[in-house]
Amino acid sequence: MQAKNLFPNSYLLVGVCSDELTHKYKGFTVMNENERYEALRHCRYVDEVITDAPWTLTPEFLEKHKIDFVAHDDIPYSSAGSDDVYKHIKEAGMFVPTQRTEGISTSDIITRIVRDYDVYARRNLQRGYTAKELNVSFINEKKYRFQNQVDKMKEKVKNVEEKSKEFVYKVEEKSHDLIQKWEEKSREFIGNFLELFGPDGAWGTHQTLWLQQEGPNHSEADVSGEEWEDASSTVSEAESYQQPHSRTFSISSFSFTYLAMGAQ
Repeated sequence: MQAKNLFPNSYLLVGVCSDELTHKYKGFTVMNENERYEALRHCRYVDEVITDAPWTLTPEFLEKHKIDFVAHDDIPYSSAGSDDVYKHIKEAGMFVPTQRTEGISTSDIITRIVRDYDVYARRNLQRGYTAKELNVSFINEKKYRFQNQVDKMKEKVKNVEEKSKEFVYKVEEKSHDLIQKWEEKSREFIGNFLELFGPDGAWGTHQTLWLQQEGPNHSEADVSGEEWEDASSTVSEAESYQQPHSRTFSISSFSFTYLAMGAQ
């Protein structure tokens, strides 16, 4: 992008050396020459890719392709017996320096692959590549496969722990809600019970039975013996009917005694 934007209406040509030259002067490549050609053809800033470009740019090559300027970073590039293969281009005033992108270089990429070699080897074994394709020894293959199994087991244990925690949390939450609802219902039940059977309740106002006659109050002397026996018998039956039966109920943290009024 830097090279494309150096001049208005520029036509950007990118020279790519062959595998033979690259392996000779720089080292083994991850991508072969055809893959590198196609990768650059798909770059939107590149107008044309020159395949099998020379390692050192000659005047004949520059003239053939009508090249006005050569763009590269300004650091001297020592190779092929020269301290700087771009020295003659710089002296001719045809060199335009660009800035390197920090962390993006062939050497950096290879360093990252070598550093994490075991990780990538295990990854590709999991994806179906053979030890022969990965150039992995028999012992290392078994070691990597064992490590993969251990990692799977750890992942399963982790998932079970997470699900267990989630289940316990849900149970605790529901238990708390049930207890809270039960306590609310208990208080409501106790309140209703006291309203019905408490001292000031509806049932309590009818506990006392009075013997009355129509007209003015009468003393015992005014009642005949037969009438008095009948009245006493009625009072005894009423008192017997009102004898409480004690039953104890326990609801959550509340405990109270239920008095059931009725005949024994």
